Amino acid sequence: MKLNKTLLSVAILSGIATYSSSSLAAGFQLAEYSATGLGRAYAGEAAMADNAGSQWRNPALLTYLEGTQVSGGVIYVNPNIDVSGNVSYGNNDYDVNTKDYADDAVIPNFYLSHKLNDKIGLGLALGTNYGMTSDLTGDYAASHYGDSAEVITQELNLNIGYQLTEAVSIGGGIRYVMAEGHFGASAPTHSAASQYLGVDTLKYMEGDTTEWGWQIGTVWQVNDHHRVGFAYKSEVDLKLEGTATGYGFFGDTTTSASGYLPLTLPATAEIASMYQLSEQTTITASINWTDWSSFDKLEATVDGIGTSNVKDEGWEDSYRFAVGAEYQIDSKWLVRTGVAYDTSAVSDQNRSATIPETDRTWLSLGTGYTWSPQLTFDAAFTYIIAKDATISEPRGYADDDTAAAVGGTFEGKTTGNVWLVGVQANYRF
Repeated sequence: MKLNKTLLSVAILSGIATYSSSSLAAGFQLAEYSATGLGRAYAGEAAMADNAGSQWRNPALLTYLEGTQVSGGVIYVNPNIDVSGNVSYGNNDYDVNTKDYADDAVIPNFYLSHKLNDKIGLGLALGTNYGMTSDLTGDYAASHYGDSAEVITQELNLNIGYQLTEAVSIGGGIRYVMAEGHFGASAPTHSAASQYLGVDTLKYMEGDTTEWGWQIGTVWQVNDHHRVGFAYKSEVDLKLEGTATGYGFFGDTTTSASGYLPLTLPATAEIASMYQLSEQTTITASINWTDWSSFDKLEATVDGIGTSNVKDEGWEDSYRFAVGAEYQIDSKWLVRTGVAYDTSAVSDQNRSATIPETDRTWLSLGTGYTWSPQLTFDAAFTYIIAKDATISEPRGYADDDTAAAVGGTFEGKTTGNVWLVGVQANYRF
């Protein structure tokens, strides 16, 4: 399969691969950066200095990591996403009943930190913040509104943390982002375009690129029991350069041309708190913001044609609220738990099947085991409940009106859930 080949090649070349068939945080954002934080539903991450992976959420935490530390792991993702409904075209109705169209995936990560001196910590991180794939090709009766969408990213971060005072640390990092993606729509088999003109692909655009971004963070040690952290990641403007095909671009089914598809990975911010209630118990909390309002529309610029609208999106900013806890059972074992709520990045009007965005509730459990003073292990399990949501197309945009003329109107709903299982190993030299 193309997906498996892509994952294998990326893993071999860069040591890090990412794929998600369902958005696990808001939009096509991925929260899954470590099994350690997964056990808390990623509550309090910008304030938690667990291991070398902490730099991913806040580079200022490098000042809290002693010696040289290595952390790595994987998170297995099992999404179960269904779309059902009805397409009306002419005097006929066509059922839409696509079940479990999101494939399983494995998201790996790797982190290295080094305490240079009493003030400075350095770090290297390999992971991902964004990834999504939807494949509704085949007999999907609403394919004229979009039947395939993919964004695959990998990131390499170089980070530094500096302790300003006994209570305050700051940090920053450079993000090197490698990305590829595609977006497409096809003429459904019941449409006149398919039956009489032989049209299959309406619009399809694919490409890849590399870009740069940055991140900053700060930590305030309020007292011996309380720590507050703040972190910010810049937006990254991608220019996916590749090839466009499709009847909607060229008026025929055989022509292709070079072009590019701009796509913005939005800015994010987090404010987090960690409070040690007792020697055994720690309470964590986070509020996250993602600037999804930057994702307004998809427009392809194609050689010989100029700029052509692929799809209006009209997304809005999203928020994430999380609370968690850790309890140290004894010198070897600790347990974690957490709950989180992600708000949707789309209104009911702007939801589509290719990115079935809706509110989500996280329920997480995790554990940590100390093998030795140098070696620890973490494992976690999370169940994500996606809120049932409606999909109505056309949505009031000109591109949807054109699609409706090709294949009819669509009324449906999306339902689903996601299972996550993660493991992590951490070693301190």
